[in-house]
Amino acid sequence: MSESFEHDYRRLASEDMQLKTESTNLSKEALKRAFAENLYRVQGKDEYFATLHDYYMAVAHSIRDRLTQRRIQTAKTYVQQDAKTVYYLSAEFLMGRHLGNSLINLGLYEQVRQILHESGLELDDLLEREREPGLGNGGLGRLAACFLDSLATLEIPAVGYGIRYEFGIFEQAIQNGWQREIPDKWLNFGNPWEIPRPDYRVAVKLGGYTEHYTDEHGHYRVRWINEQTVLGIPYDTPVPGYDTNTVNTLRLWKAEASEEFNFQAFDAGDYFGAVANKMFSENISKVLYPNDNTIQGRELRLEQQYFFVSCSLQDIIRLHLRTHDSLENLHEKAALQLNDTHPAIAIAELMRLLIDEHQMTWEQAWHITQNAFAYTNHTLLPEALERWSVSLFGRILPRHLEIIYEINYRFLNYVYTRYPGEFDRIARLSLIEEGQEKQVRMAHLACVGSHAINGVAALHTELLKNELLRDFYELFPEKFSNKTNGVTPRRWLLLANPRLANLITEKIGKNWVKNLEDLQQLEAFVDDIDFRDRWWQIKLANKQDLANYIQQHYGIAVDINSLFDIQVKRMHEYKRQLLNVLHIITLYNRIKRHPQIEIFPRTFIFGGKAAPGYYMAKLIIKLINSVADVVNRDPDVAGRLKVIFLANYSVSLGQRVYAAADLSEQISTAGKEASGTGNMKFAMNGALTIGTLDGANVEIRQEVGADNFFLFGLTVDEVSALKASGYHPQHYYKTNRELQEVLQYIARGYFSPEDPNLFRPIVNSLLHHDEYLLMADYQSYIDCQEQVSQAYRDRDRWIRMSILNTARTGKFSSDRTIKEYCEEIWRVKSVKVDMDAYERADLQVQPSAFLLSDRMYR
Repeated sequence: MSESFEHDYRRLASEDMQLKTESTNLSKEALKRAFAENLYRVQGKDEYFATLHDYYMAVAHSIRDRLTQRRIQTAKTYVQQDAKTVYYLSAEFLMGRHLGNSLINLGLYEQVRQILHESGLELDDLLEREREPGLGNGGLGRLAACFLDSLATLEIPAVGYGIRYEFGIFEQAIQNGWQREIPDKWLNFGNPWEIPRPDYRVAVKLGGYTEHYTDEHGHYRVRWINEQTVLGIPYDTPVPGYDTNTVNTLRLWKAEASEEFNFQAFDAGDYFGAVANKMFSENISKVLYPNDNTIQGRELRLEQQYFFVSCSLQDIIRLHLRTHDSLENLHEKAALQLNDTHPAIAIAELMRLLIDEHQMTWEQAWHITQNAFAYTNHTLLPEALERWSVSLFGRILPRHLEIIYEINYRFLNYVYTRYPGEFDRIARLSLIEEGQEKQVRMAHLACVGSHAINGVAALHTELLKNELLRDFYELFPEKFSNKTNGVTPRRWLLLANPRLANLITEKIGKNWVKNLEDLQQLEAFVDDIDFRDRWWQIKLANKQDLANYIQQHYGIAVDINSLFDIQVKRMHEYKRQLLNVLHIITLYNRIKRHPQIEIFPRTFIFGGKAAPGYYMAKLIIKLINSVADVVNRDPDVAGRLKVIFLANYSVSLGQRVYAAADLSEQISTAGKEASGTGNMKFAMNGALTIGTLDGANVEIRQEVGADNFFLFGLTVDEVSALKASGYHPQHYYKTNRELQEVLQYIARGYFSPEDPNLFRPIVNSLLHHDEYLLMADYQSYIDCQEQVSQAYRDRDRWIRMSILNTARTGKFSSDRTIKEYCEEIWRVKSVKVDMDAYERADLQVQPSAFLLSDRMYR
């Protein structure tokens, strides 16, 4: 090396080291300088022209820079150690806002708050500027986000794979009491957290037909001649662990056309045809869950699911072959988790890739596929187990239909050897459901093609074994296990409820953030009068924050000394928001009959979205708002009852709600809720639960103690027995005077005088069908709610119960859930990430010019 070249090399290396050091430095001065530089270089603004959004973007890019270097080091460490990696396939990732969570996990939250305050800005204002990516519909997507947080915190090599929906779950507006869906334009102002990776693009085939041939070695082969090709472009979002150098990746796929513009069509005057391919391709990642009430909607859903799993599997194979000579050990280095049935087509796609693209035998490919995949079931509703008509499936994915038929043929032959002559069992197990229109059963494909099947709560898993997937359990009992869901305490306690988190840390130290079982130490303070008073004051302060939000957005004043009775979750009949409404009307009727009756003040708070095509759920939203209009305005109520519907419920709104709740409504029909995770977030924040023995409620009650849980309603066995004997909802109506009055109020149009028959479909459904047994559980629920009121009157008793709920929720950390997956299903181990020396340096820098005058901020 020449002397001059060596000099230049050393200079460049030194500059590169300084750049890397600066971009990872966490000192106050370095952060100030980063904020100022990103405001100037990325946003192209200075303090004279910058808006709050510009300041948010500057801070976000500065924090992402610090995550990026850790992400690079994390990836390098995984490759060097040839680590087995978890690939989490999910149609939903409801991540929430990134800035606050990233600051918490990096340990920078208070430092950045102070820096901004010194600059004339407030962190809370900037946090509100972040558009929340609505890439999920509810618990399924939020669970995936909690799992990614825990995987990174536990230093587990992992990648989350999903779709970068241009429009996520719709924004919900309430107009005249009705839900209205507005496009969720979360990308309108850019997304500073993602990094596009166009160099990793992949091609995805759709439609066409197959050709069968013999190759030059005499082997039978199949060639897929596709009709359409769509490109998948990955966008990477860093996922930091708490108090660790590990930063994993969420990789979301955007659909683009392989040929965006047809010049020949344009020149011929066919302007629509010139961009038709672009429109078709981009529709695939346009919106989360298109309405599948139409043929076009069903086609698009299937295309979406196949698109993201094909992109992901091609990417996984690329990553594997980067460090390995063949795919024969893919299952030893990759654990592929199916988050519900949406990604189940991945089993057929991996078989296609291994057999058709990589020339493996069927036996080799099937061994790899079965040992790589594991399947989590999230539902007990048979209608939620996806089925696709064979005709639709074959038109869009002709090769995959052939593969599924072959899997089914071999599988049913095996079943016949185990159960010869049991043709009814064979029909129940078949991947193809016979009937007027043949259907492909995706849950069956997931069960056959995976080495592990798990439920998400103890009761749910037992119901899978004994009812929904009973035939598969009898055939493959070794595949089944339970993995009770959990939630991350970083977002749902440390970030969402800082007042309570600080009190807990003051008393037991901060180890609880990564070891939630340490919360048990709080039980030692349950008789401490000062501690109980501080606990109560924190709850009141959180309630005041939520009350301020309600006043600001809805113009309704609520009493923070009232009991905050909260039900926030996806709107569905089995979750029984309607039963909650029946209770409200019952209390209202009592007041109307006896205006001086003593009723402890309650604020009823609802939140949740109904699927656009789900009429009954949308009608229930309208009923809630109509009841609110009447109750909140009636002078006879005199503030004893308030009803609020929080529009556009989201992760960030949930952070306000869970911290403020007194009572958590978990009132689904027993045997319908797989697990629930909202119930865990409420309990973790000190709310008491009123609920049935359904989903994870069973385990929450076991952990917190029966005396600290309000139980009502039929059990799973009682529900089954009642339905088997012939359920007659009118019996309960005829024998319960208060229930009669409630339904008559609704049926006669008391809450809808402009249209007296508006809510008759709800009443008719309850009287003649009542699939979810509201009538049978009504009186038990009303009686239990009276117990709630009596308990809340005794402030000391309630505080004790609240403390014990928080103290005993250690089991419900997603860290515990992920450890169980790692040890029992994925067989993966943690990999510690160490930063290089230059990344640990604490560079001394001059104070930044990020300071702003009050005049500039205004």
